[in-house]
Amino acid sequence: MSEQLETEPAVAASLFGNNIDRARRFTENLARHGEERGLIGPLEVPRLWTRHILNSAIAAPYFHGRSVDVGSGAGLPGLVLAIARPDVEWTLIEPMERRTAWLTEQVAELELLNVTVARMRGEEWTGGRVFDVATARAVSALRTLLPFTAPLVRPRGKLVFLKGANVAAEVDAAAKQIRKFGLEDVRVEIVGEGVLNEPTRVFSATVSR
Repeated sequence: MSEQLETEPAVAASLFGNNIDRARRFTENLARHGEERGLIGPLEVPRLWTRHILNSAIAAPYFHGRSVDVGSGAGLPGLVLAIARPDVEWTLIEPMERRTAWLTEQVAELELLNVTVARMRGEEWTGGRVFDVATARAVSALRTLLPFTAPLVRPRGKLVFLKGANVAAEVDAAAKQIRKFGLEDVRVEIVGEGVLNEPTRVFSATVSR
């Protein structure tokens, strides 16, 4: 790897529990191969645990049942959450072949029996509204993201997106889409304060119909 992987933060073991070894292996694999395979940028390895792995894992309590990660990319947050929550059935949707190859390899190597990888765009899903929760991280702004994630979720299911510092502005800009898809209980929460060096901003909403 071109840069040194940061030391594993102490909180990682408590977030992943009995699955910490899988989390370590995935993190090491991503640090070793992520840049060369176009999955992460060259500056990400020294902050991989802090900025990406734990940033994803802290949201694990939001998920249950059948969950889907749209635009899973390197597996952030989908593979991380699948490791942290082996009781949840995960589908990882990703359109790019090299990324789905990576995801499939990691699922096999880490023996993640709760994960299915689907090579497609979110809007190409034809399996119906079968998911209890849909998530995405660093994919697009809310007004673009909602039209191809809300239709995947059962009525009364949840949308849980990991967002950046400008999420409040995104919510305002997506007012039309929020009404169109009948989203209720729309909220933004900061998760991991006092636990992580970089807390995670989580947008959540209920798909009412």
